[in-house]
Amino acid sequence: MIMEVAELTIRPGDEHAFEKGVAMAAPLFLRAKGCHGLSLQKVIETPNLYRLRVKWETVENHMVDFRASDDFQEWRGLVGAYFAAPPMVTHESEAAVFAPA
Repeated sequence: MIMEVAELTIRPGDEHAFEKGVAMAAPLFLRAKGCHGLSLQKVIETPNLYRLRVKWETVENHMVDFRASDDFQEWRGLVGAYFAAPPMVTHESEAAVFAPA
C-alpha cells in the first residue's frame, strides 16, 4: 500500500469552491483500480494550501491506471481552475509506526 500526497495551492478566495469540487470528485477516486480511500487536509498556517492523500495499492494504480482514465480528466475539470500553481505530488510508503503504550 502506498500513499499519494498531492500538495495543492489554491487561489485565495476559492477555497470553499475547491473543497466542494473535491467532494464531488471523491467517487472518481473511490471507483479507481487500486484506490483504498482518500482524505483532504487544509494547512492551518496557510489557509489556501491543502494536502490530498490517496491510498493506492500500487504507484502504477495511480500513475498509470488513474491518470490515463477519463475520471482523472473529470477530476481536473472539477478542481483544476482553482489551482494557483501546479500540484506537487509524491508517493510514500510506511517506514515505521510508533504509538503510546
